[in-house]
Amino acid sequence: MTVTLRDGDLVLEPTSGSAEFTGFAIVLDGERVGTVALRTESSDICSIRWNSRIEQPFLVARALRLALQHAFVAMAVGRVEVRLPVGSTRDIRAASMGGLRREGIIRLPGERPDQLLMARLVDDPPSDTSAGFTAILNAGLPTKRVIGQGLVRDERGRVLLCELTYKREWDLPGGVIEVGEAPSVGLVRELEEELGITVEVHDLITVNWLPAWRGWDDACIFLFDLGVVNSSITQDMSLQPSEIKAVHWCEPDEVRDRATAAAIELLAAIETGHVPTYREAPKAAE
Repeated sequence: MTVTLRDGDLVLEPTSGSAEFTGFAIVLDGERVGTVALRTESSDICSIRWNSRIEQPFLVARALRLALQHAFVAMAVGRVEVRLPVGSTRDIRAASMGGLRREGIIRLPGERPDQLLMARLVDDPPSDTSAGFTAILNAGLPTKRVIGQGLVRDERGRVLLCELTYKREWDLPGGVIEVGEAPSVGLVRELEEELGITVEVHDLITVNWLPAWRGWDDACIFLFDLGVVNSSITQDMSLQPSEIKAVHWCEPDEVRDRATAAAIELLAAIETGHVPTYREAPKAAE
């Protein structure tokens, strides 16, 4: 039998339930202000949903914490999850304050809004502890894509560009840095994977912020100096065929004809000899 749950002046009173649903009325200072329900999805997972006239997310969060505790203790599930429209700011804030972590975006067809998947596990650290608060906050913070690229020149001063399989323009060698990976380390890894060479990373030339472009999110490029090498190095490269069609030593005219707009602009700035440590690239034409 479902029991009444209480947190000071906020009470969850059981409503009619079933084998599938466990429902509660949210009562604040003796007034019914909403409902919250747990739905059994499997032996170890349930979902949570709520509807409330309460404006303050922290008050809704108190009700959610009571319901979550009931799910973990009385229902013995290991995971409680919810899917919320991405524009439901108040409900998303209440869910975060209640202890649910953001896990990702679920895309939906047609005109329906995408949904944010949030969940809490029975063994997550309590949300009112430092570890729990950090985990919840970290899961909801924005992420920024980081790219490591290298400037390689040959004995004639030509720049090495990669002809890619997934876009028509050529680009500087490098790639996306993995989570927890240093940009310089990621650059070395990318060149080993894609070109089959091991490089020595020298000084950082600049950090170049790129605006969103052609469906790609914005990103920060860490451009490193990889020094001057003999042009024959390309003969010994082992190209990763899924990403690299070919590599080319390019004079300035060929860079302007073939490279991405960001690479053209960046290399032109480098040629002036006055590139700042941090810069922002202009938005390229689509």
